[in-house]
Amino acid sequence: MQVTFIDTEESWKQMLPLSYTRPVAKVRVGILKVHEKWSKHLHINTTFFRSQDYLSTLFEGPKEKGLFILGNVLPTSELALLIQDLKEDECLCFENQIIAGYFEPTEVIEAGHRKTITIDTVEQVAHPWDIFRLNGEEIKNDFELITKNRSSQSINDPHTNTYGDQIFLEEGAVVKSAILNAENGPIYIGRDTEIQEGSLIRGPFALCAHSVVNMGSKIKGDTTVGPHSKVGGEVSNSVIFGYSNKGHEGFLGNSVIGEWCNLGADTNNSNLKNNYTNVKMWDFASGRFKDTGLQFCGLIMGDHSKCGINTMFNTGTTVGVSANIFGDGFPRNIIPSFAWGGASGFTTYQTKKAFETAELVMKRRKKDLTEADKAMLSHIFEITAENRVWEKK
Repeated sequence: MQVTFIDTEESWKQMLPLSYTRPVAKVRVGILKVHEKWSKHLHINTTFFRSQDYLSTLFEGPKEKGLFILGNVLPTSELALLIQDLKEDECLCFENQIIAGYFEPTEVIEAGHRKTITIDTVEQVAHPWDIFRLNGEEIKNDFELITKNRSSQSINDPHTNTYGDQIFLEEGAVVKSAILNAENGPIYIGRDTEIQEGSLIRGPFALCAHSVVNMGSKIKGDTTVGPHSKVGGEVSNSVIFGYSNKGHEGFLGNSVIGEWCNLGADTNNSNLKNNYTNVKMWDFASGRFKDTGLQFCGLIMGDHSKCGINTMFNTGTTVGVSANIFGDGFPRNIIPSFAWGGASGFTTYQTKKAFETAELVMKRRKKDLTEADKAMLSHIFEITAENRVWEKK
């Protein structure tokens, strides 16, 4: 079965700034990325993506007619069965939105002459804040997918205390003098990871391959640390996609951090307004702030962005791609891509300097900033120019 994950213009815009650098199905929520969840449900090894044209050099598109699935839809066993039973003259719809169907590689995704099968409920990652909102349940779902009929490695350290029985260690995972509480949800510890001395962790929690929880960390539930990352301080209900560091003291709550990001020592974000009202965040699709419907909502940060020591982010802050934030005070709560500065003002972070930093950061993880990466980031620089209002003064 050839499966392609598709972004509509609306579904892609709604997931900005995280979707600037990836198709929506490449978003991590729970332990796995969305397309990885579908691969396990549908038992497929190869997936394709159809999103913005400038992403096609990095994410392979379909070559022939096949099954298309909307990239922001989260799978369930029931939904997977419905999709597997679809015939080529049928499509699955939810609230007038096509969820799945068989289409040609460049065909417009619409019902056309197909028979429409309507379903009543679908869980979607429609906005960036849905990632942390749904993360706890998705950790539980992914834990079942990943660990079914498998045995965990043992925790041999006598100074580590565990509570609850849903704790799973992959090969090479090391835990020393930690407290792991899985009474409220599972704890997944990935391959070749390390949980250092004095760490306090509550489930649901996922630590993906080659990542580290630093000494004395306090990790609250519904949190995912993606692969090749380091985390320290206090973290609550947050998702770090991967290849990013929050290695020091400071609070991160109800937040999503992209890849290749770094949070300086004692960086803190607010996740609750003083008047306890719902948090509004910037919605790229409408070009205005949108009520998230959430009382707790922190920071959304796009790939390759960084912040200096003691940075403070206000409730409901969005940071674009490749921004560099530093200085005293609270910066604005919508920071464009390729912004350089802080509360006292911003200038433009030119691509030459941004690429130099990205190359150094990626080399530390034995990765290269390819020409395709540079072309993608250059395109993002161009299409986000209108958001850098200081350039027009």
